[in-house]
Amino acid sequence: MAFGGFQSGGPSQPVSEINMIPLIDVMLVLLIIFIITAPLLTHAVKINLPKATSQVNITRPENVQLAIRSTGEVFWNGEPVDGRELQQRLQDAARLAPQPELHLRADAAAEYRHVAKILSLAASKGLTRIAFVTDPREP
Repeated sequence: MAFGGFQSGGPSQPVSEINMIPLIDVMLVLLIIFIITAPLLTHAVKINLPKATSQVNITRPENVQLAIRSTGEVFWNGEPVDGRELQQRLQDAARLAPQPELHLRADAAAEYRHVAKILSLAASKGLTRIAFVTDPREP
């Protein structure tokens, strides 16, 4: 590192100023690295999923029991329904004055796509009170 002035004549004296250019370059590189890596760190979400134990819930008289088997079969209050009939019944239930609760009972081996399809269909018809029914006993 050379210490000296830019004067062509006279004795060379040490410069008492710090050269800031390399420090600025390092800070800009660090800033770019942090800008790039910060969004990657926010996508990792750690969740503690709840256990399947619950207390017995008091069932109101205005409810609909909707069951889904592992094969994708859907049952409305115990009777099998197909896709069109399910849509019509969900639409009729959404129009009732005190809107009934939809109690969704899905088989443990049922694929999530069957459950998601029913949830999406119920929400699109206007049902807002949807509950999942689980077995309160320990596995």
